[in-house]
Amino acid sequence: MYLHKFKLYLKGYRVERERERNKGFRAGSSAYKYPALATRFHKLRHTEKMGSSSSMWTVCVILASLASAALCANPRRPVDVQFGRNYVPTWAFDHIKYFNGGSDIQLHLDKYTGTGFQSKGSYLFGHFSMYIKMVPGDSAGTVTAFYLSSQNAEHDEIDFEFLGNRTGQPYILQTNVFTGGKGDREQRIYLWFDPTKEYHRYSILWNLYQIVFFVDEVPIRVFKNSKDLGVKFPFDQPMKIYNSLWNADDWATRGGLEKTDWSKAPFIAAYKGFHIDGCEASVNAKFCDTQGKRWWDQPEFRDLDAAQWRRLRWVRQKYTIYNYCTDTKRYPHISPPECKRDRDI
Repeated sequence: MYLHKFKLYLKGYRVERERERNKGFRAGSSAYKYPALATRFHKLRHTEKMGSSSSMWTVCVILASLASAALCANPRRPVDVQFGRNYVPTWAFDHIKYFNGGSDIQLHLDKYTGTGFQSKGSYLFGHFSMYIKMVPGDSAGTVTAFYLSSQNAEHDEIDFEFLGNRTGQPYILQTNVFTGGKGDREQRIYLWFDPTKEYHRYSILWNLYQIVFFVDEVPIRVFKNSKDLGVKFPFDQPMKIYNSLWNADDWATRGGLEKTDWSKAPFIAAYKGFHIDGCEASVNAKFCDTQGKRWWDQPEFRDLDAAQWRRLRWVRQKYTIYNYCTDTKRYPHISPPECKRDRDI
């Protein structure tokens, strides 16, 4: 009963807001504040008798749900900018094509060379995303990459690698995490859509507590900070963001059995968005001087919420084709210690 009346008051409140807006009210003025709505519900709650204790319990559950919804664990919506705002080409400049004033670019791969670009700055923690449309058609042997990496021998690295395939076969998305120069943490999934038809957003959330890989809004992998288990975690090496399109037909498709068909060149991957929301640091900086003060450090981003864990489980159950944590040939006796914490086993 109370939820129904609350919805009616909410509808009326929205109508009043629209009327006020038409009268010239300024957005952000007191006419748009929520205390008025809260007061109405407060009066409603106190002017009717509660039918039973269960009714009170229902109201409490509803209010608790509304309150918890305010703590959304999804990263902030990315801000799309032009390529030159955050990035510069790194090699084969003539194989990068610019459109719409630099809002969209294409990377071209032919039998002579691929190409790539990198961020201007280096970052310790943050949220990094890119809209990418993969190479269409026969893309066997090609790799389209979006990754973070530091600059020394014992480097840290966080990888998205999209492995091309023959026409009609699905793309494979491989992720990997290197810490202190050690990788060997490959996971591979199929995507639940055709990544060549339109742009999709691929993003990385990185803080002191976890690294989360997202495809659109779906978490596909989590790598928790397991330093207490003896597992290194990226926390003191600033990383640049890299993107590239290159030939890797010695391993990318069916372990190198499928070679790149150069008669199909040029192979073209399209990028846009170029979002970076990170704590910029010099290459030699040990800690970011704003550590602990940014939105990605807040409690709601230190773990996945229940809905995100469900989505991740859905990906693992339906689309995972390889997970190093369950590879008994590589780890015949015991899985790596981080696997249990990451809920990979």
